[in-house]
Amino acid sequence: MELPWEKLDVVTWSWQKVLGGEAQHGMLALSPRAVERLQAWTPPWPLPKLFRLAKGGKLAEGVFRGETINTPSMLAVEDVLDALAWAEGLGGLEGLIARSRSNLAAVAAWVEGSAWAGFLANDPKACSSTSICLKITDPLIAGRPPAEQNAFVKAMVKRLEDEAVAFDIAGYRDAPPGLRLWGGATVETTDLERLLPWLDWAFAATRAEF
Repeated sequence: MELPWEKLDVVTWSWQKVLGGEAQHGMLALSPRAVERLQAWTPPWPLPKLFRLAKGGKLAEGVFRGETINTPSMLAVEDVLDALAWAEGLGGLEGLIARSRSNLAAVAAWVEGSAWAGFLANDPKACSSTSICLKITDPLIAGRPPAEQNAFVKAMVKRLEDEAVAFDIAGYRDAPPGLRLWGGATVETTDLERLLPWLDWAFAATRAEF
């Protein structure tokens, strides 16, 4: 996604998400103002070695040039480099954004004609094109208590998993009952389009039993 870099002092991101890289690895970008604060302010509490980015009033610049504190897996590094090469081949950031927006557009077209599903976000501007969250709007299900709605979603998701169609698409545990589709750039729009009729099938089959 496009970010307003001029407004951001500290940005972190994971290799795991859009690039589909190894989990538990991330990146950190600091603005000049963030660097200045690191050098001018010392916290009154102890920091784990991993989080010490300044020493003696100076930024530990080596960390940003490849020096390691704890040795990361070089296979993980090679994996993300390969993913970056793939991204460059698609047109870089603009290409990745276009793929993600295409995924959201496919789901939006389906939602517009759906009798039972809607976006969790009421404001279209708040809809994520990567973590696409859906809620059930069918009155028979939406009018049930949250626990029953969650049970319904769990039954839907199990049907899809049993058919090897989709895995782990239930909404976040603390989110309202619903579904969560990954629409990041590693997902082909055609695969999402193939999934959507299966969602209709799973909903209808599960509703018939409730």
